Amino acid sequence: MPEALTTTAVSTAPSSSASRLSRRIMLGVASGAVTGLMFGERTAWLQPVADGYVRLLQMTVLPYVTISIIAGLGALDVDQARTLGKRVGIVLVLLWATALTAALLVTLMFPIHESASFFSTTVLGERERFDFLGLYIPTNPFNSLANNIVPAVVLFSMAIGLALIPVPKKGRLLDVLEIANSALANATNFVVSLTPYGVFAIAAVVAGTLGMDTLGRLQVYLVSYVGLSLLLSLWLLPGLIAALTPVPYRAMMSRTRNAMVLAFMTTSLFAVLPLLTEDIKALLRQYAPQDGRDQTLPDVIVPASFNFPHSGKLLSLSFVLFAAWFSDTAVSPADYVRLAGTGLVVMFGNVNAAIPFLLDQLRIPGDTFRLFLTSGVVNARFGTLVAAMHTVTVAILGTCAVTGLLRIDGRKLLRFGAVTALLTTGVVGGVRLLLEVKLRTPYDKDQVIANMEAVRDRGAARTFKAGEPVHGLPPVTTSLVDRLHARGAIRVGYFDDSLPYAYFNGRGDLVGLDVEMAQQFGRDLGVAVEFVPVSRAVLDSGLDPGLCDVVMSGAVITADRAAHVQFSAPYLDETVAFLVLDHRASSFSDWRSVREMGHLRIGVPRQPYFMRKIREELNDVELVPIDGMQDIFTPHDPPIDAFVALAERGSAYTILHPAYSVVVPKPRPLKVPLAYVVAGRDQPLLGLVNTWIDLKRKDGTLDELFAHWILGQDAVPSQPRWSVVRDVLHLVR
Repeated sequence: MPEALTTTAVSTAPSSSASRLSRRIMLGVASGAVTGLMFGERTAWLQPVADGYVRLLQMTVLPYVTISIIAGLGALDVDQARTLGKRVGIVLVLLWATALTAALLVTLMFPIHESASFFSTTVLGERERFDFLGLYIPTNPFNSLANNIVPAVVLFSMAIGLALIPVPKKGRLLDVLEIANSALANATNFVVSLTPYGVFAIAAVVAGTLGMDTLGRLQVYLVSYVGLSLLLSLWLLPGLIAALTPVPYRAMMSRTRNAMVLAFMTTSLFAVLPLLTEDIKALLRQYAPQDGRDQTLPDVIVPASFNFPHSGKLLSLSFVLFAAWFSDTAVSPADYVRLAGTGLVVMFGNVNAAIPFLLDQLRIPGDTFRLFLTSGVVNARFGTLVAAMHTVTVAILGTCAVTGLLRIDGRKLLRFGAVTALLTTGVVGGVRLLLEVKLRTPYDKDQVIANMEAVRDRGAARTFKAGEPVHGLPPVTTSLVDRLHARGAIRVGYFDDSLPYAYFNGRGDLVGLDVEMAQQFGRDLGVAVEFVPVSRAVLDSGLDPGLCDVVMSGAVITADRAAHVQFSAPYLDETVAFLVLDHRASSFSDWRSVREMGHLRIGVPRQPYFMRKIREELNDVELVPIDGMQDIFTPHDPPIDAFVALAERGSAYTILHPAYSVVVPKPRPLKVPLAYVVAGRDQPLLGLVNTWIDLKRKDGTLDELFAHWILGQDAVPSQPRWSVVRDVLHLVR
């Protein structure tokens, strides 16, 4: 996080300049937030400015990474490289493990929140197979640069840098690289000089367009990150020094206090490196004296370690887990391992390039990166504090390791471990309790389903509910088309358990995708629409023309049903999925893992087609017939491990029952078509319905209704973001 805003920007700037820039950045953030609150959604026009700044910020990242790593490693001699590669390398690995553990602990701080969402087409996408070799070993480094494959770029740069160490007359190349690095630094400095304006645009857009719920959830990451960074910088890292070296905890904290405060205020690690180096050398002279040659070790270790990821950078990986929590993206145990391994490598580069890459790797929505930049305004200071303490720790532990002053004292380590466990539990538990109390809100997304309305007015309709008397239709003399025109009305059957295709909302109105389709059908034919409830038994026995003309209620086509029922052409496809309790979602994400679980009890719709398909996929399974979606959410004895459902409609039911999740097992998602049922196998009406479905598919009606009722777009009526000019001054509506 410390480099989210000022990565290498102040590499040549004095502390006073960095401090002025920091004040300007804070002023930009504050003025942007005020602007957003003042004008609300009218600040959306600044979005291109915010996006442009982010692109400029990332423009020089990979070239800078490549040149700085090659130059930094190539400038070492063989002895220095050997020292870094062995003893100091072990110290770095120890600190990396500590920081990665802290970053992964962040999920324990996040409060439990019941959440559910409408269907998303992302659940159908196959996650790309993790290509370790392609990610880390570049066959074409220029392709890796062009495609932002950060780990491959880092590895290529390290290989060239290490290969440059024994090359004679390398000084000429290093001079060229230094000039190129200076040019890139100048370009980056120019971009960072625009940071106050960039963060102004970002803050204005965030404050003006993000809902209060989103801003409230961002507090979760801010508080969690601050808690972890203070734990690392004030105890874990300095405590490790006190436990393994002769340098006391209090002496180290007292000696480095000014440098730590300056790093916190300037958000620039580079700006305080000279001060940190002198403080480290003073501590070592006093508590761990060495001979003349060894006294210069911090002068080598500090700048050399600057090219490697520090604990502040690695702590930024916690944002990826926050983004997953924020966007309700499932993260499996394997994803944690991937995040730790890949995250360590990509953090050799710039955080602004690494975080989008990692979000993409875990299939987390990329637009959450805006929140990362926003949180960086606060977290950059605490991240730089961690980075400064990391530098002190590497230098002191590394020097003591080289000079033989590193000591393994069982009592010291035991005391350090006990205090660490106590403080970690206190910080993690305290933050979790604070967030649970502060952000606990009752679950209310079920009201979204209850309050949904039609996308547009498609004309009035008469609705008969279950139990109400419904007069029979006159007999068919020629065709159903002639009858409905003669009556001036079309009678449409619906199933009362067909969310989100047909259901009664909180106001008692019949709504849903197929309800709107039926109203549009009647409007296009110029006839009134009557809705009547019908039993699902008509799908197995056929539809009586005396009951209704057509059933429009999300009916699934199967071969068994087609033998008895006249279906129209399909108008949508649905995806076979598992409906499981949230904590079991990852276990049912692919067919292989489901098979490996052994014997399972699976609830399946009482249809031969679905039972056959599940038996084809799973051998050791007990099938439990389910009559309807509501049966899924009633107690079962013995318990049922998972239920087979259709993902598109099942997602709507998870909003009513947030303890459940929809999981589409990979690979080869199974699809089933939906169609309308035509009464009496009437061919003229069948031809009319098929032609009309084709028209509605091509004129966008089906896409519009799918987006609203299945994907949940505009499920909640859009309300203008609160703003001063509208809600206080009443200058605009």
